[in-house]
Amino acid sequence: MEKVSETIAKQLLQIKAIKLQPTNPFTWASGWNSPIYCDNRKTLSYPEVRDFIKLKFVDLVNELYPDADVIAGVATGAIAQGALVADELKKPFVYVRSSPKGHGMENLIEGDIEAGKKVVVVEDLISTGGSSLKAVDALRKAGCEVMGMVAIFTYGFQKAVDNFTENNVQLNTLSDYQTLIEVAASSGYVSADDVNELGAWRNDPASWGK
Repeated sequence: MEKVSETIAKQLLQIKAIKLQPTNPFTWASGWNSPIYCDNRKTLSYPEVRDFIKLKFVDLVNELYPDADVIAGVATGAIAQGALVADELKKPFVYVRSSPKGHGMENLIEGDIEAGKKVVVVEDLISTGGSSLKAVDALRKAGCEVMGMVAIFTYGFQKAVDNFTENNVQLNTLSDYQTLIEVAASSGYVSADDVNELGAWRNDPASWGK
């Protein structure tokens, strides 16, 4: 039976939420050259993919965090994903901004949440983990217990692993970079030379292509 991680990797490639271009790399906002571009918001436009991801998130939450009180999405990419999961679980939903709103109540957390609540954070993509962990910090400062984080996809950078470990946050993802490369290679989406380049990038993304 095909693993969930393989199914989602195939889906992300099929709907072009993920693009692999080792010979014509993208440039990230950080300045890194990258052979991969990932926009998981595209999954929202495909009902079958959207539902599959939602239900697998629900399975993860039920399995790992059955006592969760609240689902929180990280703005902006995981607001819709988190709301879908919360709706399926019939749990309250909030989302966490990257910075406080510049007017009105200047909220960082949007929605009603009380101190002491047990929260599962939903994210769409994990790169270094910086923005995701800022959301965790905001929830903790509001007095909540962050039980863990679930995400659609991770690049699997060591820096992210270290960041989550240092911040004592359990991360579980539906799919990952290694699975993606295996699926792309087995389907002929990328060549053997491409696979080597994709591996080299993941090992040293800051220097790759320079």
